[in-house]
Amino acid sequence: MSSKIEEAQEHIRQAEKCLKTSLLKWRPDFDNAAEEYNKAATCFRNAKSLDQCRDCLMKSADCHRQNRALFHAAKCLDQAILICKEMNNLGDIRKLAERACNLYQQHGSPESGATVLDKAAKILEQSHPEDALQLYKQAVDVVTIEDSTRQGAEYASKVARIMVKLGMYDQAADAIRREIGLHQQVGSEGAIGRLAVALVLVQLARGDYVAAEKAFKEWGNCCDAAEVQTLESLLQAYDDEDPELAQRALSSPFIRHMDVEYARLARDLPLPKGVSIAPKANVIENAAASYVSPNSGAAGDAAAKPAAGPAGGDDEDEGGLC
Repeated sequence: MSSKIEEAQEHIRQAEKCLKTSLLKWRPDFDNAAEEYNKAATCFRNAKSLDQCRDCLMKSADCHRQNRALFHAAKCLDQAILICKEMNNLGDIRKLAERACNLYQQHGSPESGATVLDKAAKILEQSHPEDALQLYKQAVDVVTIEDSTRQGAEYASKVARIMVKLGMYDQAADAIRREIGLHQQVGSEGAIGRLAVALVLVQLARGDYVAAEKAFKEWGNCCDAAEVQTLESLLQAYDDEDPELAQRALSSPFIRHMDVEYARLARDLPLPKGVSIAPKANVIENAAASYVSPNSGAAGDAAAKPAAGPAGGDDEDEGGLC
């Protein structure tokens, strides 16, 4: 290890020597300095001194940039991203990727720029999803400028899924529409049908049933028969506030096998509450005496008096006979 570090330090001394100027050497030798810094970075990496390796790569990139070797400068920054990943220093990756992409674009290699953004975003997606989201957005812009529509649709899909994961449903709906537009340009109706299902789910997550129904009417003709049937049942369930029907629709096999973010969205989607019916009042037996109207009582007495007369007469007759 110590021999590798000594070798690296010797390369650094040579690089610094190349950068010095004198009366007979008016311009620094950026080309050889960049090469020496790159060799020093390799030695430091073999010696597991990753901090110094990254610093040498940054110096090599700067020398290449000043020498107008923009592609080589971007490659050095690309390698520095991998070193930061090994160091678990993820905070610098986004800035390095953006700088590398800018250099690739200046050189005239936008595809390489989009690739480095994609690579950095994959590193950051789990632990720093916000940074990954911004990198994927830039990748979409880079490739669409170059009319690489299919690649742009792929990056737009990643943008939409990260937004769903972060609960950014308003922005996710716009991202899905943009992705649908890119797929329209290449004539991929199957992908549009799947995105129509995703858009309906996102609109329902926003709590906007009208927008969900509008999305289905606009893009439902691109869906398969099973997808159309499921979406019709789902929208009918929310319209009728039927939670059981909604749960059955959301449990459809093709929804469960969608991208992970959309499958989780369907699983956690708030179900309609249903129409509440007022419970019947409980009747307690023998709780109180029944109410009797005074008028009904008077009428009963009046009816009872004529009936008493004949009974009394029979008693008198019977007494007289006795």
